[in-house]
Amino acid sequence: MNDRPDRPATQAAEWRPRVSPWLIAAAVVLPTFMEVLDTTIVMVALPHIAGSMAATNSEATWTLTSYLVANGVVVPISAWLALRYGRKRLLMFCTALFVASSMACGLAPNLTFLVLARIFQGIGGGAMVPLAQAVLLESFPPEKRGLSMAVFGLIIVLAPIIGPTFGGWLTDNYSWRWAFYINLPTGLLALFLMAQFLEDPPWIREGKAGPLDRWGLAFLVIWVGALQVVLDKGQDEDWFASPLITRLTIVTILGVAAFLIHELRARNPVVDLRVFRDRNFAVAAATIFMISGAMYASMTLLPQFLQTLLGYTAEWSGWAIAPRGVGAFVGLPLAGLLLMRVDGRKLVAFGVCLFAYSNYRLGEISLQTTIGSIAGANVLQGFSMGFIFVPLSTLAVARLRNEQMGNATAIFNLVRNVGGSIGISMWTTYLVRSAQRNQAYLVGRLTPYDPVYQQYMAGLQAALGRIAGMVQGQRQAYGAMYGILLQQSALLAYVHTYRWLVIAILLCLPAAFLMKKAIARPTHALH
Repeated sequence: MNDRPDRPATQAAEWRPRVSPWLIAAAVVLPTFMEVLDTTIVMVALPHIAGSMAATNSEATWTLTSYLVANGVVVPISAWLALRYGRKRLLMFCTALFVASSMACGLAPNLTFLVLARIFQGIGGGAMVPLAQAVLLESFPPEKRGLSMAVFGLIIVLAPIIGPTFGGWLTDNYSWRWAFYINLPTGLLALFLMAQFLEDPPWIREGKAGPLDRWGLAFLVIWVGALQVVLDKGQDEDWFASPLITRLTIVTILGVAAFLIHELRARNPVVDLRVFRDRNFAVAAATIFMISGAMYASMTLLPQFLQTLLGYTAEWSGWAIAPRGVGAFVGLPLAGLLLMRVDGRKLVAFGVCLFAYSNYRLGEISLQTTIGSIAGANVLQGFSMGFIFVPLSTLAVARLRNEQMGNATAIFNLVRNVGGSIGISMWTTYLVRSAQRNQAYLVGRLTPYDPVYQQYMAGLQAALGRIAGMVQGQRQAYGAMYGILLQQSALLAYVHTYRWLVIAILLCLPAAFLMKKAIARPTHALH
């Protein structure tokens, strides 16, 4: 690890914030909630945005892609920016930029203006999450870091759940523009609290950022941007059947390789990858990558199932998923309290098993599934997230020095975001391809030589013939049978996807015990 002899260890050990850590938590939680909420709140408003701006749904998705690309580029360089400009100043600037860009999004007269405003909004929001996590970890003493991560986890887990429901309500009752205007009062309050309570620790005030690693930043922009477009447009373009997706995939691979080689050789890298030498951090990062992919995929697929196969409205599907927030609201603080007394690795293992079981429950869905069973599985899933996220985030940095926190949390959040994006894209693709395979399999059973099929089709034709006439009834019967084929193919695809998710989640179980046990101790002893 890169020790800094110009900052004595005792200085880091003696520093404590001048105000209560809970006041600091309030100051950084608000902008974090606002940022995470904004990544999902716009999703349900996309058709309305497209309609009001005379754009296609595909064109409207660039309001999401542009935000995610800008966000993904800024996340890993937030630690360097904090050293260069000061963490408090950077957080306040990012919050102000985010609020101003939100207003510009709400006032956007056309799609081009909206996409540009979303880019600046993503730039402002990119640094908020890793900086807030670093502030919380540094402000609380080591033995209470679990509680600080519980607070942080509530934001990370609850905001994506609240976002679509709240965004749909605003869009239906007012306008999609209010999904952006709502950031103004929240952002102004956050700026006031940060001005009053935040302060830079000694390693930020006295630290000196090295010269900007321009090549590292360039490679980062290239691979993050290319990857996000591939993941966002891959399924629509039929993946590698599209020359564009193929080229961008090659660009992504080459960009990642160039980025890794350069950053490991650079004297002052824009992202210090040497933090992966710490076993806890490396294992925790790999685990959060897998868990995030499964979590975001599960959250994305369930509303689709409820709306396409069970006929739920967007609002009712949101209410069916909302109990996940109830589970998280209970699980996160409970995990934070237990972490002070129980080995965090055991908590992670318990959370992984419970998360797998919740997806197993979702893998038992059918066309007769009730909202109660869906809500029950979601409560378990939200509860399990507390027992994964809180101890995992704490174990990841347990053996790092305080001055390494900013860089570590930036990388950790980048890995979480990339894992979530890849997970959504990969599992959505599997769902679509599985439905196609199921359809090809089931259609072989729809044959006039099958007595069950003959009996069912004869009854259907007779029933529809009495209403629409014999010829028209026969046509409608074949149409109805095809609709049943598609429905059953899709249902089996959802079942298979959730069952494979269970296996993917359980693969993370050994990782819990590959990490070293974290013991609360003085800050200067962390290494």
